[in-house]
Amino acid sequence: MPPMAFAGIVTKVGCMNKTATVTVSRFIIHKVTGKRIERSTKILTHDEHNKLRLNDRVTIRNCPPISARKRFKLEKIIHSPETERDLAHAELAKERMTSQ
Repeated sequence: MPPMAFAGIVTKVGCMNKTATVTVSRFIIHKVTGKRIERSTKILTHDEHNKLRLNDRVTIRNCPPISARKRFKLEKIIHSPETERDLAHAELAKERMTSQ
């Protein structure tokens, strides 16, 4: 299998250890009408350290089979809303502590 990398959004996490479900979307053009149609694929992804959270935008890359349905590994986290929110709360708490 040639090397493939996809960008997608984490849609399910926490049900299985070291596994997350990533939804990869793409657009195709309808043959008759010419309109764009969104197609999506759910891919089971190996997350070694369980660091993925819901709605994270990630890049995944194919690898040799890890289990019966897992063929992709987490390459990097592009954007994580929960992590950014936690960092913002930590900075706000730090500012409050210094102002008192």
